[in-house]
Amino acid sequence: MTEEKRVQEIIKRLKDRYPKVRTALNFDTPLDLLVATILSAQTTDVNVNKVTKDLFGKYKSAQDYTKIALEELQNDIKSINFYKNKAFYIKNLAQQLIEKFNGQVPSTMEELVKLPGVGRKTANIVLWNAYGKNEGIAVDTHVKRISKLLGLTENTDPEKIEQDLMKIVPKEEWGPFSHLIIMLGREICQAKKPKHDICPLNDICPSSKI
Repeated sequence: MTEEKRVQEIIKRLKDRYPKVRTALNFDTPLDLLVATILSAQTTDVNVNKVTKDLFGKYKSAQDYTKIALEELQNDIKSINFYKNKAFYIKNLAQQLIEKFNGQVPSTMEELVKLPGVGRKTANIVLWNAYGKNEGIAVDTHVKRISKLLGLTENTDPEKIEQDLMKIVPKEEWGPFSHLIIMLGREICQAKKPKHDICPLNDICPSSKI
């Protein structure tokens, strides 16, 4: 089986197992998703969703985030890891949105990564889930680890991993690919104890027999 065929088979099998693939973060607007993704760094999506349930009811626009005191925003998200830094990033981000994008979340990679606290991973998540755009592949800890286990990359740097994956994953699958791998990582291919016996990729994964 060629590398391209194997990647297509990986995607097919994961889509069969996870037919409704999307981010686990709850959101209604691109701004919601951008904020939620920033909050999700080094914490679980479950924790983020608990916080944003009230947060998104209180803050409806970039202007809402800029008008509130930093200390109040910190208090609103204090159950999240590194909440002080994240509140600072969110307020700065909101101000940049107002000054440069008329308060709207931009829909291009080039513009998104210019915002404070936004890297390619966050931008890719927003672009695909909020705008349906495939401009890259979001590389989080699951994608980084599992892509290497599957033999799809030898790199450890997220941007280099993304470039490797973009060469072999069909462009129309860039957005869903990240979420398929993340779902596999959470349910089956767990770092400490992978469940090889129920993994849909068992027979085509070079790490399954290790």
